[in-house]
Amino acid sequence: MIRKAAREHTKTGRKRSIAAHGTTVHTAFQRVREMIVHGRLSPGTWIVEAELTEKLGMSRTPVRGALQMLQREGYVIEQKARSKSRMIVSPLTKEDAAELYSIVGHLDGLAGRQVAALPLEEKKPLLAKMKAINAELEDIAKTRELRGRSIFDLDAELHRLVVEAGAGDRLKQMHNSIKPQTERYWRLYASNISDRMDVIIEEHREIIEAIAVGDADAAERALIQNWVRGCDRLLSLMEANGERGTW
Repeated sequence: MIRKAAREHTKTGRKRSIAAHGTTVHTAFQRVREMIVHGRLSPGTWIVEAELTEKLGMSRTPVRGALQMLQREGYVIEQKARSKSRMIVSPLTKEDAAELYSIVGHLDGLAGRQVAALPLEEKKPLLAKMKAINAELEDIAKTRELRGRSIFDLDAELHRLVVEAGAGDRLKQMHNSIKPQTERYWRLYASNISDRMDVIIEEHREIIEAIAVGDADAAERALIQNWVRGCDRLLSLMEANGERGTW
């Protein structure tokens, strides 16, 4: 009886240890991903495990596990040389941007279809929030001043509202896994789009109007086009300023 209890205690301890390790790896993953997305780990930067463990205050084991997860999701890549290989933060390239924006645009479009199909009464609070966000963007375009949230934060919030209202669990999971990768591009280049604000605001109006009238096809199309045109604007900037981290 005592031996059985001891075995059960050991099993419970192992389960807790495994669960704790998984949580630690996920925490490390989120923190390193945030550093990459916000540019604190620049594109093309050589990742040194010892430095990361010191910054995060963690042991090498969860950090190594986090880097493996980041590699699977495309945030870091392995750069191989003759004598050794090393991990670097994935460069920002035109090809990668085009693929990411296309994927996220279609995911947003699917969510938009579902939102447009909702009864008008259910959509009214969402539409009010979206219009308020677009009004803030209009104010920024007119005054050229930031009095609150940034252009990036406002645009991201408008799209987040659509996804939260229209996407199911599986679609949200897919969206949440890939959206941060587009943020790497948005954050680094958003400051250069202030002269195109009127175009972005009009694109948002098209999305809002399609959702308001319940036109699922138009809502999906408008959301996809917003991302496609956004990608075109981004690629123009990358043409002028160059890709980052590709040296």
